[in-house]
Amino acid sequence: MGTVQHGLVLAQTSPPGGAIGQFMPLILILVVFYFLLVRPQQKKAKEHQQLVDKLKRNDHVVTTGGLFGRIQDVSDKTVTLEIAPNVRVTHDRSQIGSLQSKEG
Repeated sequence: MGTVQHGLVLAQTSPPGGAIGQFMPLILILVVFYFLLVRPQQKKAKEHQQLVDKLKRNDHVVTTGGLFGRIQDVSDKTVTLEIAPNVRVTHDRSQIGSLQSKEG
């Protein structure tokens, strides 16, 4: 019900645009958040998964922990890296950060 002021009943008015107008800034923030943060992260994760899937023997790689090495063996979950002559370590396959050129 409206308020009474000097004997007149004043109607309560809703803000322009109604409920959608009130939520528009929140919707806009969520859309910007998606395009600036979520979508690029999904793209990066997809690229990393493709990198991990195509690993093969003799690829030169860098792990996320900073180890440089050459792949000696690849299995479903792990890779064996040669990090120095006759020094081999087994490492989680998903923790390969990037491929390196063979000269570097």
